Amino acid sequence: NMAQKINEAHEHIAKAEKYLKTSFMKWKPDYDSAASEYAKAAVAFKNARQLEAAKDAYLQEAEAHTNNRSYPFTFFGGKALEQAGMMLKDMQKLPEAVQYIEKASLMYTENGTPDTAAMALDRAGKLIEPVDLGKAVDLYQKAASVFENEDRLRQAVELLGKASRLLVRQKKYDEATLSLQKEKSIYRDIENYPTCYKKTIAQVLVHLHRGDYVAADKCVRESYSIPGFSGSEDCIALEQLLQGYDQQDEDQVSRVCNSPLFRYMDNDYAKLALTLSVPGEGKKKKAVAATPGDAGVNGGVDGPEEEEDEYAGGLC
Repeated sequence: NMAQKINEAHEHIAKAEKYLKTSFMKWKPDYDSAASEYAKAAVAFKNARQLEAAKDAYLQEAEAHTNNRSYPFTFFGGKALEQAGMMLKDMQKLPEAVQYIEKASLMYTENGTPDTAAMALDRAGKLIEPVDLGKAVDLYQKAASVFENEDRLRQAVELLGKASRLLVRQKKYDEATLSLQKEKSIYRDIENYPTCYKKTIAQVLVHLHRGDYVAADKCVRESYSIPGFSGSEDCIALEQLLQGYDQQDEDQVSRVCNSPLFRYMDNDYAKLALTLSVPGEGKKKKAVAATPGDAGVNGGVDGPEEEEDEYAGGLC
């Protein structure tokens, strides 16, 4: 049965090659028919579990479509490239698989089907995520910008959300703050205000993990202009968190970070909340009060005081 399928595949390849030949009477290759034969060969190889051969047949199909140089053949060419990518995925060759899917997305864009291009990039991101977070971020961001250009803002912001979470997971906090800011501004444009509040919490957690109290505070103050933020449970919790962090009150910080509001955020942000420590000595208030000498020796009190001065200067 396997041998039969392999024979069948080779017959289709032979037919395809015949369609591509030119002669005195036939001066133009029949790319369309050749592509169709290569596609049949690829399926036969795939059924015989000859993945390398199937991949090659899909690439030949893609090339035949591309040589047609007209709509909708670039689209079909993209689909064939994606299929080649899927064969590589089944062969556990993920980086190569993703390269073909990226090429396919370029063909979709040329073909005037950007939505298909963005969805292909999203699929590629999901494929590579388990082995290369950085590449996945790049693909999600590319997909998001394609959707954004098409004014498909809900799709764009969902992909930006994936990128932000993966940046946090890699501890790339500077990039994560920019990504979150972009998410937040889109949610604001589409008037999804409650999600803006959640993005503010995520931003504050990232800023505090960067040790940047001033940026965290600024982030909350800027959010007061978002309808409904002031007085919301998110706002109150953030004010308490910043106050606790500024005063090195580990109990207060811990209380806020362990509250359901923070614990039930996306896993990557919930982890930030649970691992947040206050600056300086990092002891509970009472413990610091009991050993004032130690705090001075280790310079635990100096750092935050300077930060407060700088912050006070900023307010003037």
